[in-house]
Amino acid sequence: MTPHELLTLGELTVRGRVREASNAVLYCTVEYEGVSAACVYKPVAGERPLWDFPDGTLAQREVAAYELSEAMGWGLVPPTVLRDGPYGEGMCQLWVEASEDEADGRLLALVDGEEPGQGWKAVGFADVGEERTALLVHADDERLRRLAVLDAVINNGDRKGGHLLPAADGRLYAIDHGVTFNADDKLRTLLWGWAGEPLPEEAIEALRRLSAELAEGRPLADRLVELITPAEIDALRERVADLLRTGRHREPSGQWPAIPWPPV
Repeated sequence: MTPHELLTLGELTVRGRVREASNAVLYCTVEYEGVSAACVYKPVAGERPLWDFPDGTLAQREVAAYELSEAMGWGLVPPTVLRDGPYGEGMCQLWVEASEDEADGRLLALVDGEEPGQGWKAVGFADVGEERTALLVHADDERLRRLAVLDAVINNGDRKGGHLLPAADGRLYAIDHGVTFNADDKLRTLLWGWAGEPLPEEAIEALRRLSAELAEGRPLADRLVELITPAEIDALRERVADLLRTGRHREPSGQWPAIPWPPV
C-alpha cells in the first residue's frame, strides 16, 4: 500500500493540535487494512482568511505543491491528499519526523562577519539585538537548491526555516505550502543564496519535464484545474518558461519583501 492510498482511504483519528500554527493543524493517525501512520490534517474550515488568496483554498494549494514536487521527480513534499475528515474537507499529509542529528539538521545559521564561510551561502544581514547584526546563511546543499527551484516554480510566499525537515534517512522534506501559486509575484524565502546563479543541469531537466506535463490535456494540468485557478495555472506555466529561458535561479523582484517574517 502506498502512502497516497493510506492517506486517501484510511480512517482519520485526531490525536491533538499543533498549537504553534496560525490555522487549524491537527495531528492524527490514519489506518487502513491494518496499516497505520501519523499524519497532519488541516481542515478547510480552520483556515484563516487571507486578503491575497481566495477563501478556503489553502488546502488545495498544499496538494498542488505536492503534485509539482512529484512531477519534478524530487519528492521534496511529503505525500499529501485532499480528503474528507472529522471536520470536513481538508489537506492530509504524511507526518515526517525531523532528524535529531545535529550535523544533518544544520541548514541555517547566523554568523559574524561579512562572508558566509565554506559550505554556506549568504542570504542577508539580520538584526540580532543590542545594536548587533549577523549574517544569515544557509547550507550550500543540493537538497536546499532543489527546494529553491521548487519554491520559485510554486511562487512560495512563506519559505521559513521551520518548514525544513531533514529526515533520518538523509532526505529533506518541506512543509506548509498554503500560500503558493498566487498569480502575482509573492516569492519570499530564506533560500536566496543561489540568486542569479546558473541553474544546475538537473534543475533544467526537471523544469523541462514539468513544462511538458503542464501542457493542456496532460494529467497534471487536468489535476491542477481542480486545485488552483486558471489564472494561477497560466502564471505557473509562465514561471517555468521564464526559469528555462533565463537558465538562472530567481532573484528578488524588489516589489515584495524577499524574506518572510518571522524567518523561522
